Amino acid sequence: MLILLPPSEGKSAPGRGRPLELKTLSQPSLTPARERVLDALVALCRDQPDHAATVLGLSRSQSDLIARNASLTEAPTARADRIYDGVLYEALGLDSLTPSAKRRAASRLAITSSLFGLVRVGDRIPAYRLSGDATVPGLGPVAGWWRDSLGPAVVDSLGRGLLVDLRSSMYAGFWRPPAELAPRVATVRVLHEVAGRRQVVSHFNKATKGRLVRALLEDGGDPRTPESLASLLTDLGWHVETGEATKKGTQLDVVVSEV
Repeated sequence: MLILLPPSEGKSAPGRGRPLELKTLSQPSLTPARERVLDALVALCRDQPDHAATVLGLSRSQSDLIARNASLTEAPTARADRIYDGVLYEALGLDSLTPSAKRRAASRLAITSSLFGLVRVGDRIPAYRLSGDATVPGLGPVAGWWRDSLGPAVVDSLGRGLLVDLRSSMYAGFWRPPAELAPRVATVRVLHEVAGRRQVVSHFNKATKGRLVRALLEDGGDPRTPESLASLLTDLGWHVETGEATKKGTQLDVVVSEV
């Protein structure tokens, strides 16, 4: 089983650590693409900081993030599970998993990244700022840049297992599973239900996905089909509704009334 996660917009910058070495990251086939994105982002933030703020959607009070991007090649790194610190990752609580669950996290979790394409929790990366909807001069739309190269890396990581896609719509645009993978693809949507009305609420969505992944890692089950995943989640106490199988996979709706 491979669980695809979105990154967090906010990141925790390490105070010390060795600088970035792209060749040490998992999925070395992505190294050339990573180099291009890194070079384009660093050049933009170093040479055109005002334009970088516009491209990255940052305010003047966030100039420190532009400076951080400009020095990414020398910045200290830490494990990705210590860099990403948004709502999903707080709920997931990777640092407090049991030893066996941590081993599963290392092999089963993959994080979609605008800068690195795909990272594993043990990959050492710096804190950066680059949203998935950005268009970087000299590179173009980030999502379009990754569309061709990300697929082989995901498929290679997946092997013969089930792909559990928890990415947000922005990062789902980086790569969409082909039809031949559909029987082994489960996309998960979280719906918040209040007084019979259901809607997608960002905080509930992110926090619930984090808790859901934590439960899967702690349980250790390895479902091979979307239906088996739905059954496992139900056994773990979630209310899950399984959609029809399509050429894009099977959507599982996890319905919650509170975080």
